[in-house]
Amino acid sequence: MPYLNWISDTNLKNEVNNLLSIAKNAQRTAFSEFGKNIIDPFAALFEMSGFEIEFQTWLKSETSRQAQKTLQNHVGDFHQNILGYSSEWTNMKIGNVIDLVSEKKKMIAEIKNKFNTISGGKLSDLYYSLDKLISPKLSIYKGYTAFYVAIIPQKGKRYNIPFTPSDKEKGEKCPKNENIRAIDGASFYSLATGSDTALEDLFDVLPDVINECHTGNYQFKDQKKLKEFFISAYHKY
Repeated sequence: MPYLNWISDTNLKNEVNNLLSIAKNAQRTAFSEFGKNIIDPFAALFEMSGFEIEFQTWLKSETSRQAQKTLQNHVGDFHQNILGYSSEWTNMKIGNVIDLVSEKKKMIAEIKNKFNTISGGKLSDLYYSLDKLISPKLSIYKGYTAFYVAIIPQKGKRYNIPFTPSDKEKGEKCPKNENIRAIDGASFYSLATGSDTALEDLFDVLPDVINECHTGNYQFKDQKKLKEFFISAYHKY
């Protein structure tokens, strides 16, 4: 049986392998280029003393932090690619105005990994960008519903609501439009795949897929503890 019924094992493993490769490269780069970015020596002093750790422990932690930042920048791309394999959706790839399109469902989507990926002041720019895609009469997306997707939602809340960020230049919220919406990752995965538990199912199979794809000796041993993070992120009690 396949890991998931809405994406082939081949495509799933390809995306997992790609992200694992990015993680390994990020770690190697963090070590080889350590110090090229200015290190805050004052923070280092207080971290070592306040956390009561030796220099080598701090160094490992700092390089891991730098590698983690690089990796997290690509996790949103991972979700975009995974969702692009689901039926009736097209992945527009990196660099296009939008990330995903479904002609049959008449939907477009912009995927971000976390609710704070875009700073508050730029959310209105995204709103108007989506508006320009679905509102003009001559637009190929006229009549579509546009989604701003935050895979990891704020405070673990699920939602599918009109997207009305503040427009600081005008000093008011952007106009409410039922066809321009904000949605969390779990809700959008359900919408895109037709499975209410799609994102949770993906999370549950990933440790096994990663174990299968991983070329090193690492094996997941704390899946139950990791699942608690998922539950917390989506308030699934």
